[in-house]
Amino acid sequence: MNKNSENISWWKRFMKSMTKAHDLGTEEDIMLDHDYDGIKELDNVLPPWWLAGFYITIAISVFYLVMVFGLNKYSQSDEFNDEMTAAKAEIEAYKAANPQLFDDANIVAFTDAENLAKGKELFTAKTCVVCHLVDLGGSIGPNLTDNKWILGGDVKSIFNTLTNGGRPGKGMIAWESTITRDERIQLASYVISMQGTKPATPKEPQGDIIWPAE
Repeated sequence: MNKNSENISWWKRFMKSMTKAHDLGTEEDIMLDHDYDGIKELDNVLPPWWLAGFYITIAISVFYLVMVFGLNKYSQSDEFNDEMTAAKAEIEAYKAANPQLFDDANIVAFTDAENLAKGKELFTAKTCVVCHLVDLGGSIGPNLTDNKWILGGDVKSIFNTLTNGGRPGKGMIAWESTITRDERIQLASYVISMQGTKPATPKEPQGDIIWPAE
């Protein structure tokens, strides 16, 4: 023991016990015979705290291997599947509590000015005007202002056409992945609000579905 060890604080004594560090000036006591171009090696021991952490890590690793591979506990795949099952249950519960957000059968057309204005904005921004013209009179696509419809002219039918697209090969794409559900309702509502208007050059009526139904 260093002759001055009695005079050092308890904290320094604690740190020395945790690190096993040698005092400066005592290098000769732990000097090894190795000499590499004048560089000598000291025989320092590993700090006890490091060794304790190392042994604890080994113990935890052995425990983990036994539990996972020996007793089939704490399986990550099982934990993942459990969490996915719980998440699906939460989603279904949320859908049940908020059917208006997911059940298309509950769709009702907007009639307020704000939502109709947004629908009109979407009609222009999403290139609907290319096929149906600004006044909805029809060009490549059908006239949306008359009462004859190919896939139905009520809000649910128009919403479904926007969501899933029109007839195969006719150019009407599905917008489900591009615009939100509420935006599709706004767009469908705007189209309905324009039914019965007088476009400048209306295209001849198309379709066998008469709307409104008589």
